[in-house]
Amino acid sequence: MSFTADELEAGAQAATGLDDFGTPYYREGLERTVDALNTEAALNDLGRVMQHATISNALIQRLKIVDTYKHHPEIADELVKGPVVILGLPRTGTTALGQLIANDLQFRSLRTWESQAPTPPPEAATQHTDPRIAQAAEGISMIETMFPDFRTMYGGGAEAATECQDLMGMSFRTYHFDGVVRVPSYVKWLLQCDMRETYEYHRSVLKLLQWRCKPNLWHLRTPVHMFALDAFVEVYPDARFLWSHRDPAKVLGSVCSLIAYIRSWSSDYRDPVELGAEQLAWWAEGMKRAMEFRKKFGDDRFVDVSCADLQTDSVGTVARSYEQLGLEFTDAARAKVIEWAGEHKPGQRGMHSYELSEYGLTEEQVREAFGDYLSTYDASA
Repeated sequence: MSFTADELEAGAQAATGLDDFGTPYYREGLERTVDALNTEAALNDLGRVMQHATISNALIQRLKIVDTYKHHPEIADELVKGPVVILGLPRTGTTALGQLIANDLQFRSLRTWESQAPTPPPEAATQHTDPRIAQAAEGISMIETMFPDFRTMYGGGAEAATECQDLMGMSFRTYHFDGVVRVPSYVKWLLQCDMRETYEYHRSVLKLLQWRCKPNLWHLRTPVHMFALDAFVEVYPDARFLWSHRDPAKVLGSVCSLIAYIRSWSSDYRDPVELGAEQLAWWAEGMKRAMEFRKKFGDDRFVDVSCADLQTDSVGTVARSYEQLGLEFTDAARAKVIEWAGEHKPGQRGMHSYELSEYGLTEEQVREAFGDYLSTYDASA
């Protein structure tokens, strides 16, 4: 079974009774996605079902978001404050840092359930009882039942703070797509894309989400923002960044292992050496771009966070980060951070085992690719 963009759009329109996807900007990304799925991803039967569902949901959400704005144009007047964004290579503690900060009530975090289904806009009074929470939890439970090793690799929940992949996926311009299927031509295209409109759409979803559910000082996280920080700050000029640092040689094996496992759900294709080479090249490029941005625009909006410090002294690390950001670390926030850290010890969900050599890489090779990064920042731990 092959995918076509027209059929996927028609299916979303039939499911919603709506027909307006908004600006046509998304269409090229949709076509590139479909082409890569048909020609490169080597999908198995489950993969075709999963990718069809993912694309269909992105299109359905676009239709619903456009319709919501038509009925409530005042949403466009919402002011998105910040955001405070967690950056860094994958597997450098960005998830833990994000969850720690998400416990501070001064922030508005993007939660799993609302990123998957932003409409109708969440309400403050029902944000912890919304039926979409149970639906998201059911989906997470199904994945963890079908693929139990996932629990040891990645922790999350329906109400937990999540990454921005669903919002960026609605524009069909997201590096997360590469994390679930093999699509090298799509990534090469994406590396050349102007991402400004992707982030403008991203902001429009945040406005919708905060409209009836404050506060509106946003905390976000996803490593892939590193690839297009220039476009990000054009849309979010007040953005500030917490940059988590860890030795890339200790990171890349974990990244490859996680991607290989998730890709195995959708495809029987295996080439670990190819996977290692592409992930090394792409993340080295992302790091290069992030460093060039920081060199051009200065350190003022960045706070550096050591992954090692986060593991050994999470409360102190968060407190120092707040001080550098000029934010108040209240007693209530401190208590929440202590509570979360106590309930989420490293390795608590099981140990994720991997070897860098499985992917044709050596520590020396990785460190050479990230030489400028390692000579600029303290990422030795």
